[in-house]
Amino acid sequence: MILLSPDRRSWLTPLLHLYWRFTRGMTLGVRGCVTDAEGRVLLIRHSYTPGWHFPGGGVEVGQTAIEALAMELREEANVFVTGEPAFAGLFLNQRTSRRDHVVLYRVEAWTQPAPFTPTREILEARFFPRDALPEGVTRGTRERLAELFEGAPRSPYW
Repeated sequence: MILLSPDRRSWLTPLLHLYWRFTRGMTLGVRGCVTDAEGRVLLIRHSYTPGWHFPGGGVEVGQTAIEALAMELREEANVFVTGEPAFAGLFLNQRTSRRDHVVLYRVEAWTQPAPFTPTREILEARFFPRDALPEGVTRGTRERLAELFEGAPRSPYW
């Protein structure tokens, strides 16, 4: 992956989506809303796209959404799922592509054997109080948090 400033999207992203358009009928991703005992939420910051996001990534061929979620949480935040994640919604992510869908899970049973260490892909992974989120939390992440914790009406769109 060619990495650029975390303040802007990589030029490679649209090319990958063009490739996926021809090789896959649709794309499916997973995100995890991981909360700790204090009710704080885990957010990550990528090296290749701006903003703070829930951790997650693509579901590969032959992989279940929960398997993909567990793998992405391990890779992106050193978080290991220890209980069953709760399905929180399926969303069309039409800002990325008319073919892209995101499955969101709530993760409350987990462990982190060691603090997260930044990688080339993930610059930061931190827990934040919901009333003190960092600057740059993405719109989709903010909307999902409002739906999950504030009773906001649920949208079918990410």
